[in-house]
Amino acid sequence: MQDVMNVNQKEYKIVKLLGHGKGGYSYLAEREGKFYVLKQIHHEPCEYYSFGNKIEAEQNDYNRLLQTGIRIPRMLDIDVANERILKEYIDYECNNYMDEWNFENWGIKYWSKTTEFIDYMEQH
Repeated sequence: MQDVMNVNQKEYKIVKLLGHGKGGYSYLAEREGKFYVLKQIHHEPCEYYSFGNKIEAEQNDYNRLLQTGIRIPRMLDIDVANERILKEYIDYECNNYMDEWNFENWGIKYWSKTTEFIDYMEQH
């Protein structure tokens, strides 16, 4: 893993690897006291998926999600030559599944009174 990566001539310190998927490696990166996600596109083979232009696909997927109004991390910069994407970093915690947080014990309290909700309540 590199200690530093550039995105369009701006240097980012690589803090750690966040994850690896079929399209690239995502790193926690830091610059001037702010944290970012820096995604490095890779070209490793994938048996079940055929890729075209990964940078273009990432940009198209981002724009498509953005148009839905879903709140997603902002795409801040794209370095086409180095196949790197810089995104807003949102710190969060992800926990393992626990029964006490399932639909019946927790999720149901957060659903509005939809037809499905009322039907569920009548059946349970």
